Amino acid sequence: MAISYRDMHDVELAAQAAAGGRREFGELARRHGSAVRGLLRRMGAEPSLADDVAQDAFIVAFQRCAEYRGEGTFAGWVKRIAARLYLKRRAKDARYVEENTSEDAAPLVDTPGLMDLDEAMKSLSEAERLCVSLCHGAGLSHPEIAAAMNLPLGTVKSHVKRGLDKLRARLQPEPVGRVAHVV
Repeated sequence: MAISYRDMHDVELAAQAAAGGRREFGELARRHGSAVRGLLRRMGAEPSLADDVAQDAFIVAFQRCAEYRGEGTFAGWVKRIAARLYLKRRAKDARYVEENTSEDAAPLVDTPGLMDLDEAMKSLSEAERLCVSLCHGAGLSHPEIAAAMNLPLGTVKSHVKRGLDKLRARLQPEPVGRVAHVV
């Protein structure tokens, strides 16, 4: 009889993976791989780099699976690992770039009613995009982001607030004009 992983909770799968269950961990990677790659792309990684960092994050997660206690979601735990790996890779490659201005960003596709978060994220400066992604995508606290990015806490808070304000403005639906009724 084949084992069905669909009915198993992430905590159960992680516990079995910690005991050496490669198939159980493979199921966790299958369930959460696209979410991890999506976070990395929103942080600014090219698709191939997002794939590489996500793979590295799952390798680290497999090695440290016994540390996962189920206090948060498994997806959140592995996203934090991936976000930290991405930041380390950026620092190692010395790819920190000056902040971009919103005018340099590509304009959103003008489709009524369509809200594209990925395109809206591109309108943020690099620092804002990273801070917003780490805070709301990876679930890191402001102090954790400050430590990971080697920035003052106030700067991180400012980047998150400005980034969220810009996203709200970009993703706000266009007000629908009133239609005059002709009698």
